[in-house]
Amino acid sequence: MLLAILQARVSSSRFPRKVLAPLLEKPMILRQIERVRRAGAIDRLLLATSDDPSDAELASLCEREGVEWYRGSLQDVLDRFYHAAVRFQPRHVVRLTGDCPLADPSVIDAVVEKHLREKNDYTSNTLVPTFPDGLDVEVFRFSLLEEAWRNAELPSEREHVTPFMYKRPETYKLGNLEREGDNLQYLRWTVDEPEDLIFVAKIYQALYPSNPSFTTQDVLEFLAEHREVLEINNKFVRNEGLLKSAAEDKTFLEARRRQ
Repeated sequence: MLLAILQARVSSSRFPRKVLAPLLEKPMILRQIERVRRAGAIDRLLLATSDDPSDAELASLCEREGVEWYRGSLQDVLDRFYHAAVRFQPRHVVRLTGDCPLADPSVIDAVVEKHLREKNDYTSNTLVPTFPDGLDVEVFRFSLLEEAWRNAELPSEREHVTPFMYKRPETYKLGNLEREGDNLQYLRWTVDEPEDLIFVAKIYQALYPSNPSFTTQDVLEFLAEHREVLEINNKFVRNEGLLKSAAEDKTFLEARRRQ
């Protein structure tokens, strides 16, 4: 079985409650789930949120909307992720994050197909980023997730789930899907700041009413005709959360050396 786990929480430091923010009168997280469910490679989809009281509303939303959910550690996301998956014993796991309402089911399927065809331990489209930020997909063996859960120690490895995997190319077989055509890694389609949601809302308002299954190509064509929309959120840095975790790793290692 191939299990997709969508991790999300309400207590974002940069944009609190973003996953519940309305996007065409529906919570943003449900818009993303609507798109992810179109991926043919996924057998089961589960939302993993935290057991912090702030995320009770998110769990209740999943319950009402028929979305499977799991609640675990707020800070140790790797632990949350592992325990969300372990009861299903999948062979492979897809990791998605709940700040990507433009998620592309065809990209998810392509990363999964490459992962299975090449018999990789870990496959993504982010090791060498060529897709817009916000179309990120990671796939890995469940057994590798278990190894990471047992052995990962650095703050970045516990908070971001997969660094333990992709930072060990000498140990694990890694794969990366690169986009055909132009490199679009400079485009920001994720939602980490209020301006990002304004950007995404412009796209949904233009495309969704006539075509709820709008594609990445549809978005690119819209942006080519409305370049002013690109100016809404182009000042932010990609992977700011990982950069913050790198600083926490340094503090962790320095503290260990002093012990």
